[in-house]
Amino acid sequence: MNAAQEQRPWGALSDLPGHPMMWVLILTEVVTFGILLMTFAVAGAIHPAVFAAGRAQLDPVLGGINTLVLITSGWLAALAVEARAGGRRKAAGPLLGGAMLLGGVFIAIKIVEYIAKAQAGIGIETDTFFTLYFLITGFHLLHVLLGIVFLAAVAVSDSLENLKTGTAFWHMVDLVWIVIYPLIYLIR
Repeated sequence: MNAAQEQRPWGALSDLPGHPMMWVLILTEVVTFGILLMTFAVAGAIHPAVFAAGRAQLDPVLGGINTLVLITSGWLAALAVEARAGGRRKAAGPLLGGAMLLGGVFIAIKIVEYIAKAQAGIGIETDTFFTLYFLITGFHLLHVLLGIVFLAAVAVSDSLENLKTGTAFWHMVDLVWIVIYPLIYLIR
């Protein structure tokens, strides 16, 4: 191994913020969500009436609020990294706390949505739309939970690299929701 390879053991991944293994995980997750969302789009094209009826039973306002919640949370996480990079270590903690708190708000709103569906007699086996709705949004919800765990871990061990690593995952979770929301809730 030459000196250049020793300095950049991960190749192009070495230039990304945070630990390169997080970017391997992020790439894997983006591909997985991409496959799920393409499946949703294809199924919607095959069963347009079922998908139109399913969307009519969703609350786009709650989905929109959750979008704003995650975008704000990502902004707070980015500010935490900026604060840590600028030598303001004590400011990073509360910003990460705010990001995690908003992640909890997202989860609470999603649970309210799920409860409303259950009370209306809608479940994962109702039809193709709701099977994919619960699969995709549930999988995303698990990523929000995991993201909160990552943010909590990097808040405790708050080196700049750790903060960049944890927030990279959090931003992936944000961006995936920004695609999920219009595809599932808005496109008619």
